[in-house]
Amino acid sequence: MTLHDEMVTMGQRALAASRALALLGARRKNGILQTMADQLISDSPLIQQKNAADMEAGRQAGLSVALLDRLQLTSARIEAMAQGLRNVAALPDPIGRTIRRWTRPSGGVRPSGGVRPSGGVRPSGLQIVKRRVPIGVIGIIYESRPNVTADAAALCFKTSNAVILRGGKEAARSNGAIVQAMTTGGVRKGLPADAIQFIQTCDHDAIRELVQLEGLVDLVIPRGGEALIRTVMENARVPVIKHYKGVCHVFVDQSADLDMALAIIENAKCQRPGVCNAIEKVLIHEAIAASFLPRMAERLQARGVELRGDEAARRIVPALHTAAEADWTTEYLDLILAVRIVPSVKAAAEHINRYGSHHSDAIVATSATAQKIFTDEVDSACVYVNASTRFTDGGEFGMGAEIGISTDKLHARGPMGLEELTTYKYVIHGTGQVRM
Repeated sequence: MTLHDEMVTMGQRALAASRALALLGARRKNGILQTMADQLISDSPLIQQKNAADMEAGRQAGLSVALLDRLQLTSARIEAMAQGLRNVAALPDPIGRTIRRWTRPSGGVRPSGGVRPSGGVRPSGLQIVKRRVPIGVIGIIYESRPNVTADAAALCFKTSNAVILRGGKEAARSNGAIVQAMTTGGVRKGLPADAIQFIQTCDHDAIRELVQLEGLVDLVIPRGGEALIRTVMENARVPVIKHYKGVCHVFVDQSADLDMALAIIENAKCQRPGVCNAIEKVLIHEAIAASFLPRMAERLQARGVELRGDEAARRIVPALHTAAEADWTTEYLDLILAVRIVPSVKAAAEHINRYGSHHSDAIVATSATAQKIFTDEVDSACVYVNASTRFTDGGEFGMGAEIGISTDKLHARGPMGLEELTTYKYVIHGTGQVRM
């Protein structure tokens, strides 16, 4: 069987599973999620064994410290994955929920205002309900972080979507073990066969085949580096929701509490520098740059951060490396930070809109005027006031877990939880009406 035939077969099985999933009630699905979580804990030793093999292969391949951190599964991280499944189980099920309900006027009744609609539209008396339903079959393509496997499978299952998972080769053993644990636990409680499928091959052609399964796959969500996402977009024949990269900023306004600004910047850059919601740039208002930048440089350099600055920043702290034009659009995913001095909050917003990736950007300010200008003018999925960008995460937003973070503007934007994995349909009840 060719790779194309294998992928078509996988898509057909997922489609059949999606129809079975649509018939499962919320209580049944929640019980299955709880059993999946229990099985992850039971299989933790095996998952860590497989992960250790992935970690060793990653070291041999020269993965950075930040990427190895994304790859590693400790007992605590596996417990967090299991808790994520339990959190999803505890969330309200959006499937079947009524979004809106209305009744058209009956015959002989004109709409409010007494004016009959133009175009020959007549009162019908139809009862119309707009209702949430599953998308169907979702393909998830992702790279080093194996916890995405559990999050993606749980959210897709909760919303009655079948899922086809394709992780990166760096985590192939770990991902396989996670899927095996979840399906083993889930099947015992009634998980439909093929509801969660994992593409075993590391052949890159599998991605192209997956994103071209028209009629079988309804949506693809890529999570990973810019190169992966561009590959998906260039080959896709099915809809895609994505973000290319996370070029996130903190702007320190002249009204900022400087101690707060230091704490936020350190957290946003250093807590986990290899993730998409870590900041890559800091913009500083020129009125406080001379007092703030030396303190920030000292604090971050103590954490091993390499700082690159524009000419104005280097005049204040000459030890900064020179920032090139490319630095303003680069997602480092490492302990590197570019710094620019700007004359105003409007200038900061203009810089972010020009160079940023519309992901997550923050202002530190006590001025309500500065806060409003920033939140009104920065065109990003998540805009923060006096908080770290590291909170851009489905779990932190109360979604239980997330399927990804979208910088698109259609259908979904920002962290994608349960509602973003649904679509809707109209259910119309009549009493024999025919259109005149």
